[in-house]
Amino acid sequence: MRGRTAYGERQGWFLMRMIFEPEEEDEYEAASSLLLDRFERWAREEGLDADMFVAEAALDYRHRGTPDGRLGLWEPRHVDEFLLEWLPRTVTVLPDEELADAPGTLRALLRYLNAAHLADPRGATLAECLAAVDAAAPRYPDEMADRSRWGLSKFWVTTAAEQGVDVHDEQAMQDFVERAQRGEVPHDRDVLDAIVQRHLRRGLGPVSRAEPQLPVTLPGDDVLREQAERSPVLGWLRGLTEWAGRDGRALTGTGRLRLADARELVEQLGTGDATAGVRSSGDLPRLGLVLEWAKTARLVRVAKGRLYAVAKAEPLLRDPLALWRRAFEAFLELRRPLIGPRSGWHVESMLFDACDDVLPDVLATLYSLPHPMPWPRLRDSVHLAIRDRTGFQLGGFGGHSIWSEHADRDLRTVLAALEDLGAVARHRDMADRVFLDVALDVPLDVPLDEEIPELPPAGMPLEVAQLLGAAAPDEGAAAERAEQLRAELTAGPVELIQLTELGTDSVRRRLLAEGRDAPLVGELTQAPAAGLLGVLVDHYDPESARAELAAWIAAHCDSQAADDAQAADDAQAAGDPCAAGVPHAAGDPRAAVEQLTDAVRAMPFRTRAEAMLDALVEALDDGETLLRSLRTDPSLAPTALSVLVRRDILDAEDLTEPEARLMVAESLLQLLEAAGPDGVIEMLRSQGPQARDTLEAALASRHPDRAGIAELRTVAGRALRKPSARIGRIVQQGPHGRGRGARRGGRRRR
Repeated sequence: MRGRTAYGERQGWFLMRMIFEPEEEDEYEAASSLLLDRFERWAREEGLDADMFVAEAALDYRHRGTPDGRLGLWEPRHVDEFLLEWLPRTVTVLPDEELADAPGTLRALLRYLNAAHLADPRGATLAECLAAVDAAAPRYPDEMADRSRWGLSKFWVTTAAEQGVDVHDEQAMQDFVERAQRGEVPHDRDVLDAIVQRHLRRGLGPVSRAEPQLPVTLPGDDVLREQAERSPVLGWLRGLTEWAGRDGRALTGTGRLRLADARELVEQLGTGDATAGVRSSGDLPRLGLVLEWAKTARLVRVAKGRLYAVAKAEPLLRDPLALWRRAFEAFLELRRPLIGPRSGWHVESMLFDACDDVLPDVLATLYSLPHPMPWPRLRDSVHLAIRDRTGFQLGGFGGHSIWSEHADRDLRTVLAALEDLGAVARHRDMADRVFLDVALDVPLDVPLDEEIPELPPAGMPLEVAQLLGAAAPDEGAAAERAEQLRAELTAGPVELIQLTELGTDSVRRRLLAEGRDAPLVGELTQAPAAGLLGVLVDHYDPESARAELAAWIAAHCDSQAADDAQAADDAQAAGDPCAAGVPHAAGDPRAAVEQLTDAVRAMPFRTRAEAMLDALVEALDDGETLLRSLRTDPSLAPTALSVLVRRDILDAEDLTEPEARLMVAESLLQLLEAAGPDGVIEMLRSQGPQARDTLEAALASRHPDRAGIAELRTVAGRALRKPSARIGRIVQQGPHGRGRGARRGGRRRR
């Protein structure tokens, strides 16, 4: 679980949310079935044709086929990938079937997500997504027919069907498979080879889910630009580019700087290289790194034995922030000049071989950590990462100390370069207690006197869980490592490492480019109220939620004040005597809070509405006051009462008789939403004779969800007609008994 979603898990109740961990199959099945049921009903009411198989495939694509798994966040790239890659690869259309109108269904689903306030406001707008569907739709039939884009299972199932095999007959398919394995089935070998090669290029395994990071707070670009201007690396890059100039500078026959020029640049740039006794510019590592950095950042280029400044880079050199971001991206490609061998006597470390994987992990590990990372902890995490990637055991873990020393040397070189750039900051101090108490395979935030929870802990980013070695199976070795690490961290001040604001900004940009979730406090100030609360429920921890909500309220107060001021000015300009002398409004936060409560009112999913209200109450300073005021609200009273009871602000004795009936009705409606009619029937029949009283109380309540009460009345009739055996695990079935195996026609997912 992540962020605010832990609320539903803690309370043991179903929560309609828009993101699920890969292992939460039961919860995802229930929620997606409920969403599909509501979507089908909405599409029918809107007069839209929608294929539920395609809609289900769209949800599965976002849940299983993308790194972030956010069901409500769609961008044009998701539209393209779903229609032109995911469906052609995974969905089989048998020879006697018509191709479904997947673009039309996706259009309807996107409209529904917006209409039901389930769309993530951080994604593209509805208009942008619909335009992407329109652009991809003409290509969709051809991509579905292109056999080279199929999956392996789809290829063989279609081949079997085309050769007259009944693909629904298990024995017939088994016979076909055996004949195929013996090489007796005619098939297009070129197409099969293309499919295999395509699979090898994209990887044979499923898309791995990248855990979202905790929300971060960043200053504006003006502040970041000032910070970038102070970066030593930017001074070096500019100085080298200016030195090269448009006329260029001659290089040696091996493409290196001439020694006299190199000595001049060391002095001019202040790289700190020792030049005494040096016979080649290749022996000046820091200057050599600056040169390769400038080349990689496309600031200088080599042509015909001369080094030239790139003319197109001139605007970039004048913008410190843009130049810094270019330099950061280029740094990730500098493995060889940074830590590669410089001579035949220099052997690269194990970090060199794993750098392309480990360095992004190190940066992502430092990202959003609440405390600076102690060097011993970061060092050991890199050792573990190298072990996992190479199978080679470094020193400190019963391995080879010389290899660990080389890896540690190179890691320090990487950190020093990042410090010169201004991406990380290092200082010496005592490590925070959170890093002292546990071994690498135990969460850092667990007090010593508490039982160790199952790993990885809820809400922990993937890199942090990997950092802590959550999969280490040897308890004895983990305990020994914990003692060694604790002794090292408590012996005195240690080197502490953390990302700067510039570093955090650029790591976040990389995470977003990879399709990962990396929330930024303040990015939702212009989001609709429902979108804001939905993101807080699904992704934010309470502290970050309070900051995000405060920024949203402040922004909307300012907007309201500006609107009121403009209205007053317009009235005065029109000569309205009532407007003369009226001061401009200051912006009332109560109006912003009312927008938020209206969003809760408009949410059609009752469990999500309750979670949204709970998130709002928890994030407001006077949240309990608001919650108590809604106790008599005509539409929000049941939701408010439910939150009051869950928070132990009220108990059963505090409720009036009408409120008690509302609570009974709300509980049954939430159960109906979570488990469908069968779940409600099972619960009622388990109550025996008391079931009738429960139903009468609910049906006699003045619950505002009249459609839900009508459905509950129908279910009540079934529940009271005759007893039946217990149904068993009801949530897995999904609402209204919709099972995930219910497919339409012969289409199947492969």
